[in-house]
Amino acid sequence: MKILKFGGSSVATPARIQSVIEITKPYLGSDVAIVFSAFGGVTDQLIQISTLALEGNLEYKQKLEQLQKRHLDAVRELIGVQKQSGILAQVKIKINELEDVLHGVYLVKERTARTLDYIMSFGERLSAYIIAEVMKDQGIAAEYLDARTVIRTDNQYGYAKVDFETTNKQIIDHFKHHQDVQIITGFIATSESGETTTLGRSGSDYTAAIFAGALHASDLEIWTDVDGMMTADPRLVKKAFTVPQMSYEEAMELSHFGAKVIFPATMQPAMINHIPIWIKNTFNPGFVGTVIHAESSNGKLIKGISSMNNVSLLNVQGSGLLGVVGVSMRLFATLAREKVSVILISQASSEHSICIAIESQYARVAKTAIEKEFVNEIRNEEIDEVQVEGELSIVAVVGDGMKHSPGTSGRMFAALGKNGINVAAIAQGSSERNISAVVKQADVAKALNALHEAFFLSDRKVLNLFLVGTGLIGTALINMIEEQFAKLASENLLEVNVVAVANSKKMLFDENGLSLKKSINDMKEKGEAMNMYSFMAKMFSLNLPNSIFVDCTSSQEVTDFYEAILTANISIVTPNKKANSGSHEKYRLLRSTAFKRGAKFFYETNVGAGLPVINTLNDLLLSGDKVISIEGVLSGTLNYIFSTFTEGKKFSEVVKEAKAKGYTEPDPRDDLSGLDVARKILILSREAGLSLELADIHIQNLVPADCQGDMSGDQFFSALQKHDAEFEKLRAQAAAKKEKLRYKAVLCDGKVKVELGSVTEQHPFYSLSGSDNIILLTTERYQERPMVIRGPGAGAAVTAAGVFADIIRIGHYTK
Repeated sequence: MKILKFGGSSVATPARIQSVIEITKPYLGSDVAIVFSAFGGVTDQLIQISTLALEGNLEYKQKLEQLQKRHLDAVRELIGVQKQSGILAQVKIKINELEDVLHGVYLVKERTARTLDYIMSFGERLSAYIIAEVMKDQGIAAEYLDARTVIRTDNQYGYAKVDFETTNKQIIDHFKHHQDVQIITGFIATSESGETTTLGRSGSDYTAAIFAGALHASDLEIWTDVDGMMTADPRLVKKAFTVPQMSYEEAMELSHFGAKVIFPATMQPAMINHIPIWIKNTFNPGFVGTVIHAESSNGKLIKGISSMNNVSLLNVQGSGLLGVVGVSMRLFATLAREKVSVILISQASSEHSICIAIESQYARVAKTAIEKEFVNEIRNEEIDEVQVEGELSIVAVVGDGMKHSPGTSGRMFAALGKNGINVAAIAQGSSERNISAVVKQADVAKALNALHEAFFLSDRKVLNLFLVGTGLIGTALINMIEEQFAKLASENLLEVNVVAVANSKKMLFDENGLSLKKSINDMKEKGEAMNMYSFMAKMFSLNLPNSIFVDCTSSQEVTDFYEAILTANISIVTPNKKANSGSHEKYRLLRSTAFKRGAKFFYETNVGAGLPVINTLNDLLLSGDKVISIEGVLSGTLNYIFSTFTEGKKFSEVVKEAKAKGYTEPDPRDDLSGLDVARKILILSREAGLSLELADIHIQNLVPADCQGDMSGDQFFSALQKHDAEFEKLRAQAAAKKEKLRYKAVLCDGKVKVELGSVTEQHPFYSLSGSDNIILLTTERYQERPMVIRGPGAGAAVTAAGVFADIIRIGHYTK
C-alpha cells in the first residue's frame, strides 16, 4: 500500500484540486490512501476568525461568510450540477456548526486550547469531504474518512500525543472493512474523552505517517510545492537545489532547524517501520524529488543547511556554577515546568557558564523562572543576573558525511568569518551529524548563502559588486566583466554579480544582478536619486555574502565612507587615490579596520593604473627586503606631454592636443599642478613604511601663476601661450645636453620631491614615450640594478583592467 499526502498549497484552488486528482489516478489501480490538508491558507483564516470573535469583533461573521463562499464555489466548479445540492447542504451544515462555536466564543469572550483545536479541525473536514465527493463524481471509488474516528490521542490540545496501540488497531480494522480509496483528513484526531485534538501545525504529514506505519505501507509520498528537500531555503538561497536522497536522521535534523518541507514527527512512524518517504512537487509532478530512507548515501559531506529565526540566548553564568552538582538539573527542570523547549545548549569546559537557545517568545518567562529558581545564588553573587540576547537565528549544517571527517567545522566557520558573520554560540552533538551556530537574525540570509557556497558550490564563488562611478573607468569595467563572464565562470569558477551601479545623480539596485549590457542606461532611466547615505543603507540592508564595493570615482565624499564599508565586512576595490593620500591617520585606520574585520582593501590602480606596482612593492617588503629609493614617472598625462614636446612644437599646443585625446583631466591644470603625482608617490612612500603627509612633499607646480584661479578652458590656453617660450627654453637646455625633460617623483632618504627635470640617454626614463609610466625600485636586493616596472599608466581600459584584477584576487581569497 502507498499513502499519499497533499498539502494546502496543492489544493488551494479548484484548478489545483483537479491537478491533484490527475496525479492520483495512476495510483488508483493498487492499494492507496490519500491524506489532505485544508485548502491553502484556511487554517490561518480559522485562527484569525476565532481571534476576531474572541475580541468581540463582529467582522468575524464577514470572514466566515468568505470562507463558506470559497468552499461552496469549489463544489460548484468541480461537481456536476445534478449532484451539487446534497454536497452543498453538507458543507453548509459544517459551516453552521462552526458558526455556532464561534458565536459561543464571541459571547463568553473565551477560546480555550480545546475550542481552538475544534475550530481548526473544520479546514481538513471540509477539504477532504469536498475532494472525496469530487473524486466520486468523476467515477473514482473514493470514501471520506474523518481521521478522528481512528486516531486516538491524549488531551494535550494543540499538539496531542498519539496512542499508537489503539490507533494502529483502529486503522487496521477500518481498512479491513473499507475497500474504496480512503480520502483522509490530515492534522486532526480524537482524545480518549472524545474531544477533537490536533497533531500540531503541519500535522497532516504526521497523519499520513501514522496511517503508513499502521498499514505497513511500502511508500509514503508527501506532495508539496517544492522539488523535494532542498540544500537550503530557496527563498533565501537562490542557488539551492534538490537533495536526491537522505537518511531519516538527516531529514529530522533539517526539519527541526527550520526546513518546513516535512513535519519532524513524520519521521517517527516511518523510521520504526522502515518506510521510504518521498518528497514530491505537485506543481512539477514529473520531477523525481527526494527520498528519505534508512541510510544516507551519495558521499556528500553535508546534505543541507537550515535555519531557525526568532531565537534568544539565555546565559547563566557565575562562579557558583563551578563544580556544583545539580545546577543543570535545576535549570532544565525549571524550564520544563514552564513548558519552555530548549533548542540548543552550549557549555564551556570551565563550567563557568551555560548558554541555552530558546524561542524568543518564551525569553521573558524563562528569564523570570530561572532567576526565581536561583534567587539565593544571585543574591549571594554566586550566579549573575540572567543575560538575554534576542533577534538571533540558528544556522545548522547537517549530514551523516560529517562523521569522522576533519575540517567540516573549519570550513563552516571560515565561510562565516570571511563574510563578517559573528557566531554567538556553537553546538555539535556526539553524532557529528549537525553543527549549529547562533548568529544575528539580520545575518541569516548572508550566512546561509556563505555556507551554501562553502559546502555545495565550493568550486564556484559568486562576487556581489556594488559599483559607484560609471564614467570611463566604470563603463570599461562593466564591459570587461561582460566580456569575461563566461571565461571566469568556466576557468576561474567565479561569477561576478553586479548588484548596483551609481553615478553622482542616480543609483540602481537588483539583488539578483543587473543586466550588464543595460545597467548604465537602466540606471539613468529607472534609477532613484543617488546619495551615498542611501546607497550605503541599501547595500548594508541586502547584506550579501562576498560583497565588494568598487569606487571608480575621484570623489573625496565617497572615500569618507570607506571605514563604515570595511566595518560592515564589505571589501573595497578602488582606483580613487583620495583615501590613501589623505591624512596618515586615516591611511592607517582603513588598513587596521580591514584587518580587524577580515575585509580586503585593494587599490593597486592608485599608482600606475594597471601596472603591478603596489603588489610588487608589498611582496618585496613582506619577504624582508628594504626600500632604498623609489623614482618614477607616475603621470601618463605628463609623460605624454613631455615626450611629445619636441623641437618645433609649442608647449600650449601639446597640452591642448593631450586634452583633445582624452589624456588629461577635464581641466589640464589638475595634471600640470603635480598634485596627482604627489598623491601617488605619497602612497608608495606609505607602503614603504614612511609616515608622511602630503604637506611633507615638495611639489613643483607647472601651472604658471597667471594661469591659476577661476577661468574657462579657452582663457587658460590663451594665458598658457604666453609661457611657451619659458617651456621651450627648458626643453632646449635639456636637448643641448642630449637629455630629455621628465616630470619625476623621487623618494630618497625619507624625503620626497615631485618636479620637472632632465634625464640622460643612459637613464631608463629617457626612452619613455606616449602615456607610459615607469617606476624604479632600488632596494637592498635590487641595489646595483634597480627593478623597473614600465607600461601604460593612464587610460580607462588599463585602469579598469587593474580594478578587475583586484576583484578577481578577492574572489580567489574567498574561495
